Amino acid sequence: MAKGILGKKVGMTQIFTTDGQLVPVTVIEVGSNVVLQKKTVETDGYSSVQLGFADKKNPNKPEVGHAEKASTSPKRFIKEIAGEEMLAFNVGQEVKANIFSEGEVVDVTGTSKGKGYAGVIKRHGFHRGPMAHGSGYHRGVGSMGSIDAARVKKGKKMPGQLGGVQVTIQNLTVAKVDLEKNVVLIKGNVPGAVNSFVVITNAVKGPKTSINPEALM
Repeated sequence: MAKGILGKKVGMTQIFTTDGQLVPVTVIEVGSNVVLQKKTVETDGYSSVQLGFADKKNPNKPEVGHAEKASTSPKRFIKEIAGEEMLAFNVGQEVKANIFSEGEVVDVTGTSKGKGYAGVIKRHGFHRGPMAHGSGYHRGVGSMGSIDAARVKKGKKMPGQLGGVQVTIQNLTVAKVDLEKNVVLIKGNVPGAVNSFVVITNAVKGPKTSINPEALM
């Protein structure tokens, strides 16, 4: 990762390109990103910048003390963005939407929607068995393993909690950047429910991009 920003998923809408094509986009609010801490190879063994997003209502004393070093209020969502390029920002400085530009390829990480306890058909896409009355198998798990093992092997796909885990969607395109509203529009959908927090970073497998100098102003 070379650069990134934290945000909140506002919802989805649509925009039109210059040639009249409709593009579905996800609106991500990225205001109030503040650099809380800088970590370098000399002091911590690696380079990164700790960003804070969204004010916290009832912080404890350590959180207040940590935020005071950056002359800001305690934050609800705190993440580190690894990479020497982010060291261009100073502690207490605000990172704005123009760190990315239209057309850039990014990765978006968020917490997927929790859907509760689910069976293997919904959770893992298993095929069901015959639905005839004579069948003894309809929506079950199926074979648990060979007789020789006499146990269920690790990694066996089973019923359980569906969603509510960290998910990263790679190689999404920035459709538009609105600096006045501090909003980034991402083409397509991103993980998470409305009002959930997300992390936007430049794509690991995509073309490498540098920080826009205007983002430091």
